[in-house]
Amino acid sequence: MRHLGGLVVGLVVTAAVIGGGGWAVQQAALNASADLPSNQNLWIALGALAAVGLVVGLVAAGRISPLATFVPSMVLLAWTVVYALDKTRALSFIPSEESVHQIIRDAGLGNRTMLTTGLYALLGVALFIPVLMPSRWARRDDELDDDYEPQPEGSYY
Repeated sequence: MRHLGGLVVGLVVTAAVIGGGGWAVQQAALNASADLPSNQNLWIALGALAAVGLVVGLVAAGRISPLATFVPSMVLLAWTVVYALDKTRALSFIPSEESVHQIIRDAGLGNRTMLTTGLYALLGVALFIPVLMPSRWARRDDELDDDYEPQPEGSYY
């Protein structure tokens, strides 16, 4: 059951990085030249980037199923490999038609920026490292101690 939950969390993290991170990168790039204290859109974009970073950090450092980091790492690394092998195919996955909502087009432009600059490769490798830790695949020790029966006080063993 823990790994099923990890799979769901992994899908949510993938959506947060691709959707939220892409939108925030695009908004930050559009508003980068404006004055920082008075630009509300830039503050929103920076807050969204911080929220995505927080989610990624909590999942990478937390004691959750390794599938929570494996799913987004494989998506990001696979997309990076496709980009390295065939740029036009990798960029064709990004929605850019006029029929798509503006927020999704903005997220797509941010995804293009993160893909072409190698940020997805960096995040993919960083999210894959916790999968290699054997302790992440094992159950917690306190779950195993529930069935433990203490020995009587005077027992030798």
